[in-house]
Amino acid sequence: MTAIQYDLGSDQILTLTIDMPGQSANTMNGEFRTALSETVDRVKQDLDNIKGIVVASAKKTFFAGGDLNELHKVTRDQAKDFEDMVNGMKADMRFLETCGKPVVAAINGTALGGGLEIALACHHRVALDNDKTQLGLPEVSLGLLPGGGGTQRLPRMIGLEAAFPLLMEGKKLAPKAALKAGVIDALASSPEEMMSKAREFIEANPKAQQPWDKKGFKMPGGAPHHPAMAQKLAIAPAMLRQKTKGCYPAPERILAAAVEGAQVDFDSGSLIETRYFAELATGNVAKNMTSTFWFQLNAIKAGGSRPDGVEKETFKKVGVLGAGMMGAGIAYSTATRGVEVVLKDISVENAEKGKSYSEKLLAKKVSRGRMTEAEKDAVLSRITATDSADDLKNCDLIIEAVFEDSGLKANVTREAEPKMAANGIFASNTSTIPISQLADASAKPENFIGLHFFSPVDKMQLVEIIVGETTSDETLARAFDYVQQIGKIPIVVNDSRGFFTSRVFGTFVNEGISMLAEGIHPASIDNAGVLAGMPVGPLTISDEVTLTLMQHIRAESKKDSEAAGQTWTAHPAEAVIDVMVNTHNRKGKASGAGFYEYPEKGKKYLWPELENLFVDQEKSRNVKLQDLKDRILFIQAIETIRCLEEGVLRTVADANIGSIFGIGYAPWTGGAIQFVNQYGVRKFAERAQELTEQYGERFTPPAMLVEKAEKNEAFA
Repeated sequence: MTAIQYDLGSDQILTLTIDMPGQSANTMNGEFRTALSETVDRVKQDLDNIKGIVVASAKKTFFAGGDLNELHKVTRDQAKDFEDMVNGMKADMRFLETCGKPVVAAINGTALGGGLEIALACHHRVALDNDKTQLGLPEVSLGLLPGGGGTQRLPRMIGLEAAFPLLMEGKKLAPKAALKAGVIDALASSPEEMMSKAREFIEANPKAQQPWDKKGFKMPGGAPHHPAMAQKLAIAPAMLRQKTKGCYPAPERILAAAVEGAQVDFDSGSLIETRYFAELATGNVAKNMTSTFWFQLNAIKAGGSRPDGVEKETFKKVGVLGAGMMGAGIAYSTATRGVEVVLKDISVENAEKGKSYSEKLLAKKVSRGRMTEAEKDAVLSRITATDSADDLKNCDLIIEAVFEDSGLKANVTREAEPKMAANGIFASNTSTIPISQLADASAKPENFIGLHFFSPVDKMQLVEIIVGETTSDETLARAFDYVQQIGKIPIVVNDSRGFFTSRVFGTFVNEGISMLAEGIHPASIDNAGVLAGMPVGPLTISDEVTLTLMQHIRAESKKDSEAAGQTWTAHPAEAVIDVMVNTHNRKGKASGAGFYEYPEKGKKYLWPELENLFVDQEKSRNVKLQDLKDRILFIQAIETIRCLEEGVLRTVADANIGSIFGIGYAPWTGGAIQFVNQYGVRKFAERAQELTEQYGERFTPPAMLVEKAEKNEAFA
């Protein structure tokens, strides 16, 4: 069975139906390229008998884009062959585009990446009007650029400025929005109407040509040399660099390909695009991002960490204990997915305040036209705000989200657990306290598990599922189902203090504060964090978390460690935190004063007194930026390896996804373990040893790293 079905009708209209055998979606792999070449050869033979061509799909979607399995394997020394292959496929697409016959794309479903590029190579695009359909060029999110002509055709169709959000941000459009943007030309309400409109275009436009193939073509919105466009493009690279911090080459190469290509003829522009595409496809950043955001994330979503043999569960009633920011966010995320929620606090007033958090978020959706008033009311009606444990009756899951205190957590567990459904599961949203310790308060410790959400819950996609010593596989499987039911990404870790994400996050903030203790200027510290690829610097995030919470978590950890007979080793950051809080009453953003000042009007700025208290001007002047960036990335990666070594982390995929989605580890790296792999395990161990000698034992390469380095073996 061929990947492209060739059907030349009695009306002389040729229908090319893409139907990749053995795949649920069409992709640009070797089989497709062969089929395209064979199809083009047949078209050349039949050209005199062809009135027009319709490109369609036999799948539920139109076309899914490039084959990432193929792309991921391309190496630097294969770049020339890769370029030749891409140019060969594009030449086949270009032949159909310039063969003198009208070509129409009948887009029956989602067309992303290469799929949309096939449609853009047609003279007319008709799409089924379905709000679930997505049209876009999301390659940038995997560190790539649209290499099938997207950087050349889209700007020529809608203008450079209008094309940039689709190209450089990977923005996706529903059919109506795509029509408005000029990306497609017509909508159809049924497959029959879509094919009918395609044929109508062919009949009405026997000699269709692309605008850029006509004499005197002018780019919409102005070519790069047009005065208005030149002015905008002059500052575009600087604005882009401000966003990428130099960590993400893809948006920069997309800008270059689009602007350079717009200054030459289409075919020359296409060659420019291929050259940049090959550079990205064979580079580390695309490899990192594809590995994690595609292969590993898909493996997790497919249930790779879920125990087998447990029937999938759908939760109907969930109890949430504590209506603070975390509890309110969990209630919102659960209720918006159609689940009944009981939000309990010590008073109805507190519980209602927690419910109002949902009301505010939903009202914002209504005001933006993303939800109706009736839909908002339906979600709110699913949340019961209460101070009575009796309302928790028949909950199949209860999540406690009270203050980080083991005694308080034990009390609410004992009060709420008996109200649960007979086979219900109980979860703690603790961020640091061991689940096995908290499960002591449970009458059914095998049904007790950790569900660590991240703040703000409505925005953060990750949930860290923590398995205690007595947690059953059935409980883990059901907890996994709940996390997926509410649309979050689950990673599974074993029990320990701080689990995985909190442990690694702690190393990030502590390393930044340690730099301040050493005399490095606070602006340099936070800038190094951002330039390394973290969302914000360590001092900024410390203020967000609050320094008092960091003190409290440290005190709890120290108390429990010493109770277990362990010796507590003070971190260099501790003294700085204590001076800030105890001496200067600077507790963080919530209290209006931390490492930064937070004026009522205007932007935050660094507390000037930090210079007098901590900064060594000579050290600040002489410090190497690369050292600061390395310390920030290495300390987190080393702690992640320790978590793997201790069995806290179960898989490399959980490590990479958890580090990015949970703590914001630089996404360009593909995650903490992928960073080690792409750096080179042996080189990483050597650099870690250098950092140990310069900055202390916390950088000591763990035994697992040393062993891998000796064998020069990647983490897998």
